[in-house]
Amino acid sequence: MKKIFVLLLLTYPVLAMAQNTGGKVYNLLVGTYTTGKSQGIYVYHFDTKTGKITYQDKVTGVNNPSYLAVSSNRKFVYSVNEVGADRAGSVSSFSFNAKAGKLVLINKQPSNGGGPCYISVDRANKNVFIANYAGGSLSVLPIKADGSLAEPSQTIQDEGTGPNTSRQAGPHVHTAVLSPDEKLLLYTDLGTDKLNIMRYAPAEAKPLTPASPAFIAATGGDGPRHIAFSPNGKFMYLICEMGGDINTYEYNDGQLKKTESNTLVPDGFQGIIGAADIHISPDGRYLYSTNRGSVNEIEVFAVNKDNGKLTFIERTSSLGKTPRNFVIDPTGNFLLVANQTSDDVYVFRINKTTGKLTYTGEKLEVGNPSCLKFAAID
Repeated sequence: MKKIFVLLLLTYPVLAMAQNTGGKVYNLLVGTYTTGKSQGIYVYHFDTKTGKITYQDKVTGVNNPSYLAVSSNRKFVYSVNEVGADRAGSVSSFSFNAKAGKLVLINKQPSNGGGPCYISVDRANKNVFIANYAGGSLSVLPIKADGSLAEPSQTIQDEGTGPNTSRQAGPHVHTAVLSPDEKLLLYTDLGTDKLNIMRYAPAEAKPLTPASPAFIAATGGDGPRHIAFSPNGKFMYLICEMGGDINTYEYNDGQLKKTESNTLVPDGFQGIIGAADIHISPDGRYLYSTNRGSVNEIEVFAVNKDNGKLTFIERTSSLGKTPRNFVIDPTGNFLLVANQTSDDVYVFRINKTTGKLTYTGEKLEVGNPSCLKFAAID
């Protein structure tokens, strides 16, 4: 009896810790700009029941890892190094121990363009795709068996301008996203008001070729920025940074058809628009976006699952300044928004019935957060 009592005393803290974790825990990776308080990429644990964030690790010595991509097998993480004009940007690869939350630098390669601001990776871990904002180009970098990056196999240089002479004097590629079926690679050009469409053939030496049509034009001066597909793959949404619009498209076997456009701002709005990020809840019922500019808010829309059309629900403060990026946790319970200028990340609970957001009281202080990514631990 005495031995059993001692054993219970020894195991009680472990049991208590297990009970207190609440829900499933994920890794939360935070990409940043290292021009301020930040030192690199940070790894935290996030509890999907309580919304609590706990620090795990960080990797330093990487310059402006402002956007991240996690490989489908969670063994590798890739980041842009958002520096330089012309062709001066670069891309870094890291090995990732998801269980321990540890990142180790593998190698770095040029991005063949200045100011790389977005990176994505295909499911087969064959290639990463880089949007070079300052250089106005898109680059493809093959992934080697050890997770390291080869030199760019293909760089597509955009040309052209837009009507806003201060923002659109040249091309500014802002995002590069594969369609759910990975038949297409879609990339936005804020400088030329185009959504460019490429066929993707991963086995080819140059895997991207223009689709037909090769692009869809946005309204002049709108500045296309980010893309989100519905979970069922039937609809695509494009947010425009300068115009503050969300355009809805039907997606069918590689073809896109625009069905409507919604605005982020109320009638008569006279402030500064800075539309940024866009995501859809895992259940496909709600779309969320952020608007920086003079409002610093998150917008909520209901999604009609039959036709993809949006109905506005509410606007709520991001509680900080410059909500550049946000993420919805895999369970759909929480939305986390990264306020770049105010150096903080706020956690909101999602009401799955109404889609509305409520601040949980949880806040993470981290320098210049610009990208949030979840990765399963096991």
